Amino acid sequence: MNESVYPIAVIGGGAAGVMAVLRAVLNNDQCLFFPGNNKYRKRSREFWVRKVENIPGFSKYQKGIIDPNKETLDWINESNFKDNLVQVDKCSVVGIKQLEDNLFELTDDKERLYKVKYVVLATGIMDIQPEINSSIRPILRYANSQVADYCLRCDGHHTLNKNVTVIGHNAGAAWTSIMLHERYKCPSISIITNGEKFEIDEETKKILDCYSVKILEEKIIEVLGGENKGELIGYKLEGNQIIDSNFSFISLGFLVYNELAKSLGANLDPRGLVLTDSKGESSISGLFAIGDLRANAKKQIYTSWDHAVDSVDEINARIRRDYRNKCLEG
Repeated sequence: MNESVYPIAVIGGGAAGVMAVLRAVLNNDQCLFFPGNNKYRKRSREFWVRKVENIPGFSKYQKGIIDPNKETLDWINESNFKDNLVQVDKCSVVGIKQLEDNLFELTDDKERLYKVKYVVLATGIMDIQPEINSSIRPILRYANSQVADYCLRCDGHHTLNKNVTVIGHNAGAAWTSIMLHERYKCPSISIITNGEKFEIDEETKKILDCYSVKILEEKIIEVLGGENKGELIGYKLEGNQIIDSNFSFISLGFLVYNELAKSLGANLDPRGLVLTDSKGESSISGLFAIGDLRANAKKQIYTSWDHAVDSVDEINARIRRDYRNKCLEG
């Protein structure tokens, strides 16, 4: 075990995690940082997000989270604060427990142990993919090209003048379709449930009918691509029905990477997101949750930054208060 006690550990290397690291080192606090190994990072939104156009200055990046995060970490490592960053690469935290002295003990996937005073979880979520012929691979090609997306706030503008499909079978799919029609007046919108029964209340169904949104409950048997790489032209459904589609939204919910929070018994909402106070502290004292992992918050880069700053500044205030009290006592 490394006998050092780190004041802060940040677990997760997406937008929230990197902002937390930046704020910690600029607050002049040493920060132990676990961006995750390749296996875990490929399961993250960070890995799949391409162009980010709803944040000023970000449209220049080819990889809208990875590229600016790399720039930030490179800057830290060239700055006067570089010694505050202790980055643990190519491994992930697989265990966490609370010790009797109000510290946390972290275990990485190489069985190394670390003692930490405060832990900031930025482990995030991942969107659920539709299975086509028992595999998610057919849709990933198009997700990677940003013609199959997940966040209406981030990417709804891509649907302007396009025939759109929404893959899902509940209220989320219905209201995604309604908002797309009202904002962008798409020529056509179809909801494909991929073999699931469409579950919606009558009032919402009336709105869908008013907007001529088609409901298709057949399974998808093939994604139809164009001649250009990543070009979507539609879907073939059971019964050989062809649906034209230049763009798709996937509305199937998400997986929550809350294993560490759950292992400590932190309070979660019904979806598995971590419940926190206004500063991001969970029901476990000293354990903070930021970014997509945090309940009752937008799943946006800019909100994850705000979470990170609030949480890390709160931690810094406690560190400074402890220092101040020791000085006064001494």
